[in-house]
Amino acid sequence: MEQSGIRLNKYLSEAGVCSRREADRLLEAGRVTVDGETAAMGQRVSQGQHVCLDGKPVGEKERPVLLLVNKPAGIVCTTAEFKGEKNIVDLVHYPIRLYPVGRLDKESEGLILMTNQGELMNKILRPGNAHEKEYLVEVNRPVTAGFLEALRRGVPMLGTVTAPCRAEKTGPKSFRMILTQGLNRQIRRMCEYFDYRVVGLRRIRIMNFTLDGIASGRYREATKEELLELSKLLAGSDGRPFRECDRKRE
Repeated sequence: MEQSGIRLNKYLSEAGVCSRREADRLLEAGRVTVDGETAAMGQRVSQGQHVCLDGKPVGEKERPVLLLVNKPAGIVCTTAEFKGEKNIVDLVHYPIRLYPVGRLDKESEGLILMTNQGELMNKILRPGNAHEKEYLVEVNRPVTAGFLEALRRGVPMLGTVTAPCRAEKTGPKSFRMILTQGLNRQIRRMCEYFDYRVVGLRRIRIMNFTLDGIASGRYREATKEELLELSKLLAGSDGRPFRECDRKRE
């Protein structure tokens, strides 16, 4: 095929199936077909071709959905099925195919966004946009001023140094943390660097979305007001300083 049409990962993203990165994983797993043939990485698709994911047609756009989900501990944030484990898709059991925006490790709980809007997912996850995520953290021993200051400055991990963040004490063995990164198990690794062990981790905010009013294991759709604010934040992603962490939360 000549260089016509668009790449399959972009097609799947624009169709609201998933992010481009997730689309590449689906292609690599052989779950996507074009005109009945298993698709290849980098393949392009043109108008009129028949694209399927897991045997189901792709291309007819469903209504856009963005869910706020309160994930309990023990649930994995993936669309894949693993024997003996319940994933976030099974938990929500939504009638439209949705994908998690980013990850929250199995042991952690709290806010995870789910959507069928691939491009929205890409914008939220784009590393350079420095979008805030807020966490409540419990550790196994007393939190000191020196420990918090070290976290704020940055911690060596995974071949890099974490970006400056906000951290403030909330109890003898607990603190609140605001990150603009999403490195693998970042908070747990940062704490381990200073010989602290995380015993409880709960995400309470992603950008302008919070857990307020959502019980564990439940979800709600984003409101029009929240979506409008999200659009402003995405349009204005310019690495601005953190907002002051001055709201009282339980």
